[in-house]
Amino acid sequence: MRKHLELGNSITDGMSYRELYVSPTIVFSGYQKSFQEAAYVVLGVPFDVTSTYRAGARFAPTAIREASLNIETYSFRTGVDIEDLKLHDLGDLDVTGDAAETLRRTEQVVKELLDAKKVPALIGGEHTITLGAGRAVGKNVAIIDFDAHLDLRNEYMNQTVSHTTFMRRINERAKPARIVEVGTRAVCGEELDYAKKAGIAFVTAQQIRNNGVEQASRKIAKMLSDVKKIYLTVDLDVLDPAFAPAVQNPEPDGLCTHHLFDLLTEVCDERVVAFDVVEVAPPFDHGVTSVVAARTMFEVLSNLEKAK
Repeated sequence: MRKHLELGNSITDGMSYRELYVSPTIVFSGYQKSFQEAAYVVLGVPFDVTSTYRAGARFAPTAIREASLNIETYSFRTGVDIEDLKLHDLGDLDVTGDAAETLRRTEQVVKELLDAKKVPALIGGEHTITLGAGRAVGKNVAIIDFDAHLDLRNEYMNQTVSHTTFMRRINERAKPARIVEVGTRAVCGEELDYAKKAGIAFVTAQQIRNNGVEQASRKIAKMLSDVKKIYLTVDLDVLDPAFAPAVQNPEPDGLCTHHLFDLLTEVCDERVVAFDVVEVAPPFDHGVTSVVAARTMFEVLSNLEKAK
């Protein structure tokens, strides 16, 4: 526990960043271990200030937690039950209307969790939150992003830090060992040019459908073969809107749910140090997408547990 933390121009004695910036909520999955004994720590980040099409991701942490209480916890893919995991739900980050401040708080809390030897499991919120978490995990980490979009614009609507630019900012500021984007199908010329110049690899949704999950998994594994740590981020718009309609920026021609889960089974191993699930906008359906997001978190967590 830190003895002193700086808050603006004042000093707060005897508090950790998670005590300073996080408030309790309903518990993800309903199964709660103490923070000290937990291996995985859930953190909600209810933030969607830079949304440019459909807002609402700020409601996702609560909706996904509610969904997690109402679906079964056993994974047939892994043989792992979420009930048996050492899981702790910290609550929701106290976000602000200022993106830079919210990202700073996200970074500080995630770094504190990593220093405590926990695996942070973030529930967004818009995809911009990955910039804060990505800065926390350091430079020698590969980022694997399941997403319809590359999010490599330099700016959009006069913003240089937003859900459309965050991956470019991660590449420039966090300097990860590698970035691999999976499920890509919505890009602009600027992003393709930058990806080529920066060496950012991507696997399109069309390639996955045409060549199959097994070939895509081998391709991804080869790209990540020499990295020691992985940060995993799942934007639910990687799925076709038929499977996940309530996302902030839906794109047709996406992956189906079993393709996503099969791919996650292949990439989730002991190298994953943190992950997030983002961009769910609950107001745009009747809970289907929140259920898919909760199941996605269950599958990631059970795969990480099995990898131990």
